[in-house]
Amino acid sequence: MTLNVGQRVRLAAELQLTGSVTPAGEPSEETGAFAASLALAAGIEGTVERVDEHHRQQSHEVREYLRLRSLLDDFGHQMPPASRRQLEEQVEALEAHWVAYQQRMLRVTVRVRLDNGFVLDAAPEEAFTSA
Repeated sequence: MTLNVGQRVRLAAELQLTGSVTPAGEPSEETGAFAASLALAAGIEGTVERVDEHHRQQSHEVREYLRLRSLLDDFGHQMPPASRRQLEEQVEALEAHWVAYQQRMLRVTVRVRLDNGFVLDAAPEEAFTSA
């Protein structure tokens, strides 16, 4: 599901947030920081304020697949049959890495202002459903 700014959403699962807390506007190094825990129940609704898309890093195998695929596409027709076959086998061996990368190439995070006043920032879009 793709979320859009202004869209009403619902928290898909209960979240428990734990860690160090500092008052807004103060540097995190301040001595006023304290430990806290907060639980948000599934079903809380809110509004999407921002959508950020992050491209995932390519692994060595993905980069190698792209390099070899390009080589095969550009020069494969000029190669001796044995060399071409070897290159095709190398590309085929790396293809599973390429397919996996394509399926999760884009990671989307959102900033949602919940109706209770809390704001979840940099939350994965999978944490929400349409309201």
